[in-house]
Amino acid sequence: MIKTTAILMDELKAFANPAAKIRRLVDKGELFPVVRGLYETDKNTPGHCLASSIYGPSYLSFEFALAHHSLIPEAVYAFTCATFEKKKSKQYDTAFGTFTFRDVPSGAYPYGVVLRMENGYSVALATPEKALCDILCVASPCSNKSELRGLLFDDLRIDEDEFHKLNMSDLSELAGRYHTSNHKLLQACVRREIGG
Repeated sequence: MIKTTAILMDELKAFANPAAKIRRLVDKGELFPVVRGLYETDKNTPGHCLASSIYGPSYLSFEFALAHHSLIPEAVYAFTCATFEKKKSKQYDTAFGTFTFRDVPSGAYPYGVVLRMENGYSVALATPEKALCDILCVASPCSNKSELRGLLFDDLRIDEDEFHKLNMSDLSELAGRYHTSNHKLLQACVRREIGG
């Protein structure tokens, strides 16, 4: 279970020095530091369950979500997350893994995210369509559909069969919330895909 320093100080207030007690619990391996001011009581907690507690609001997206949804073949060892209006990327290297946080447009942020309970944690994860839109948001701009195809299927190594299984209506609607050249090109490709 994730706990803040404030929660622990309150729980340990019966001790003469709660801060020293926290240090002893860490030294004994009964409490595990995550980032400054945040501790986990179970060292086996999967890292992705902790992402939104480390820095938020945020949800798992980009490469992590693309791999999770089998859109890319590579295993992804960092927990890549989307935020909004933070103005700069953040990275935290912890005992539970590496966590990276990057902005997406605030107008697109709340759409295409599913919330599920896992190990007692609320985990926010981008849908496959949203993860694809998020990754295009941070990719270099493409100038035409051919370049976009190269970016998607050669550079990012998106599985074409999995791409064609995506909900094209959702993908088009989400892409319209980003207002970048990559997303306009994606919408044009999707319109052709659904015969619109």
